[in-house]
Amino acid sequence: MASGDAVAQETVRAIEAILMVAQESVPAQLIAELVEIPVARVEEICGVLASVYEDAGHGFQVAKVAGGWRFQSHPDLANYVERFVLEGQRTRLSGAALETLAIIAYKQPISRLQIASIRGVDPEAVMRTLHGRGYIAPVGRDSGPGLAVMWGTTPLFLDKLGLASLEDMPPISSFVPDASLVEALEQTLRLEPGLELDSDVDHAAPSPDGD
Repeated sequence: MASGDAVAQETVRAIEAILMVAQESVPAQLIAELVEIPVARVEEICGVLASVYEDAGHGFQVAKVAGGWRFQSHPDLANYVERFVLEGQRTRLSGAALETLAIIAYKQPISRLQIASIRGVDPEAVMRTLHGRGYIAPVGRDSGPGLAVMWGTTPLFLDKLGLASLEDMPPISSFVPDASLVEALEQTLRLEPGLELDSDVDHAAPSPDGD
């Protein structure tokens, strides 16, 4: 293994073994304590391992995620991994839960009532599910009347998505159509002059489903 300085093979193997059995990303500080080397050297070794595995074209990689290091599958093989993970899985998150999780991720810290105002339904049930799975947690209280509990995502959320920090999430603007597209849609959907809606048809929007 090529590096600026010669690194003891046992140290490298020890770090690989620790990352292999870890359930979550392992902080460099903890690795340093376990193998008895400086934190800076741990960061250097993990960085070199990441480059070596990437250059070798493996289906896995060493990645810095949620403030620590871990082994994970290569992103370009996500389709195969998803098939394996989802095969026979019975406890996938519902669409409502995923929508709520996305709102919390992008708007945190945020209260339950604020989430309800965005979704249009009470998110209490799905928030219990997300909290139970460790994806969200209370991060403080609102300073306003009622001192509402404010919610945010957890390190496990970052770990599951393979992100080092919230800053690595794609910008929310990439999911929102620009003004020109919205205007084009409005022009397309606008009724022609003289046309009226059939008064016998109930055009009221259906109420949203509950969680």
